[in-house]
Amino acid sequence: MVSLPHPYVLHAAVSAPCLCCRKGKDQFDNLEKHTQWGIDVLEKYIKFVKERTEIELSYAKQLRNLSKKYQPKKNSKEEEEYRYTSTRAFLATLNEMNDYAGQHEVISENMTSLITGELTRYVQELKQERKSHFHDGRKAQQHIETCWKQLEASKRRFERDCKEADRAQQYFEKMDADINVTKADVEKARQQAQLRHQMAEDSKAEYSSTLQKFNSEQHEHYYTHIPNIFQKIQEMEERRIVRIGESMKTFAEVDRQVIPIIGKCLDEITKAAEAVDHKNDSQMVIEAFKSGFEPPGDIDFEDFTQPMKRTVSESSLSNSRGDGKSEPKFGSKSKGKLWPFIKKNKSPKQQKEPLSHRFNEFMTSKPKIHCFRSLKRGGAGPEDFSNLPPEQRRKKLQQKVDELNRDIQKEMDQRDALTKMKDVYIKNPQMGDATSVDHRLAELGQNIEKLRLEVQKFEGWLAEVEGQLPARTEQSRRQSGVYEAQNPSGVNSCAQDRESPDGSYTEEQSQETEMKVPATDFDDEFDDEEPLPTIGTCKALYTFEGQNEGTISVAEGEMLYVIEEDKGDGWTRIRRNEDEEGYVPTSYVEVYLDKNAKGAMTYI
Repeated sequence: MVSLPHPYVLHAAVSAPCLCCRKGKDQFDNLEKHTQWGIDVLEKYIKFVKERTEIELSYAKQLRNLSKKYQPKKNSKEEEEYRYTSTRAFLATLNEMNDYAGQHEVISENMTSLITGELTRYVQELKQERKSHFHDGRKAQQHIETCWKQLEASKRRFERDCKEADRAQQYFEKMDADINVTKADVEKARQQAQLRHQMAEDSKAEYSSTLQKFNSEQHEHYYTHIPNIFQKIQEMEERRIVRIGESMKTFAEVDRQVIPIIGKCLDEITKAAEAVDHKNDSQMVIEAFKSGFEPPGDIDFEDFTQPMKRTVSESSLSNSRGDGKSEPKFGSKSKGKLWPFIKKNKSPKQQKEPLSHRFNEFMTSKPKIHCFRSLKRGGAGPEDFSNLPPEQRRKKLQQKVDELNRDIQKEMDQRDALTKMKDVYIKNPQMGDATSVDHRLAELGQNIEKLRLEVQKFEGWLAEVEGQLPARTEQSRRQSGVYEAQNPSGVNSCAQDRESPDGSYTEEQSQETEMKVPATDFDDEFDDEEPLPTIGTCKALYTFEGQNEGTISVAEGEMLYVIEEDKGDGWTRIRRNEDEEGYVPTSYVEVYLDKNAKGAMTYI
């Protein structure tokens, strides 16, 4: 880009130094504009890469939000739907899309660190280097211009002294030729002429010395200083060009590095899609909704020529009881049980209804849900799931038994851990008081016993469904009768369920008695469980992330309700609203107990 001065430049330096200086200055101006343009290009590329990283981050964020939006919610119906292969494939697609978004975040991070950050630092260094080179160039330019001005001043002084000496010589010669001039005036004119000649000689010597010095400085300027400065500027500019080329190569490499991982994400999505099994999904639907009921029998021909003597066979939709025998209860496996969609039509008005109307009623009716002693809290359904078809009831009971067994195992693990801790305390009293864990061990023992009773109760219902135990004992019937006497409202609600649209009853009282579930001590304890009353308020002193089961997250400064104070274990039970309650460390909150609340005590 910059080479040694052309011979024309050397000639101009000798013949017209001022013109050469002006040309050199013009070259510096051109180079200054060009190098500034190069820095502007580099900054433009940095801005381009920065915007690309912002786009990648935004795209990754949108992909993550999209994946999160369609993720199944915990403890919801959607989570149960993801047991099918098609929905599991969709879930795998969502997870892979999350990883896919992560790769775009990697692209953004790598481009920021390897390109944007590095080039930003390099631009600052480049600006400092460019400023230094042009400062040196201007300094050299100013120096040669100063030397040129000194040469011009010396030259003008020599010229002036020569003219003065010439005029003094002419005046002396004139005075010497004039006979009227005294000898003293002639001598004075001669001395003045000699002085002027001496001054001219001195100016000549100074001009010669200054000229030699300027020529030497000018040679150094155009053959050494300026070429060196131009060479440094050239190297600086070439490094800039190389650096922007390497950055563009890195730009492509950053994308290329994540392509294999993105390919794996897409391969996993394809693999999940290929794992979709329509036969398996269909079989799961069958298992999930099969009821275990037997189809109804054939409908007999009804002879309307004898309207008052019409009878209905035992296999018809009426499914009469016959011989005054009560029908088996809803959950048993007896073949003589009622089909759940059929009502007992006893009134003559209903018996005279056309067959087509009865068939339509059969197709559109829904099974009645009878009253039970043990109802889940909140009216979700009977505790023994007797409102479900036999097969579905068996599955629900089995799930409940498995859940209770897991709870028992957890309690036993805690008990074993506390037992080991107690043994350590006994062997090493300095580590803690062995009696401090006795209360907790007793609580765990009681919890395990209650859970075992629960397991026995649900296993009994499960065995009943599977036909391993008698359907119902006489003692159970008596207990059900006692519950009816104590809870007439429950019987009335059951009676309302047995009524048909026109007000007639569809089932007999004896069957209603059989449908009752025996009351147990656990039922009474469960029914008596009410939401704990608030005994005060508290303010969160610190933020607590409740990640363990039974705990609740709180934010610093949040006000909440206290429903159970610290009982010495370092935990306080609080409530945010009707649905959110749990334990937090007592040291994390400042408690304000209500003095009028039951069981309240004052914190000092």
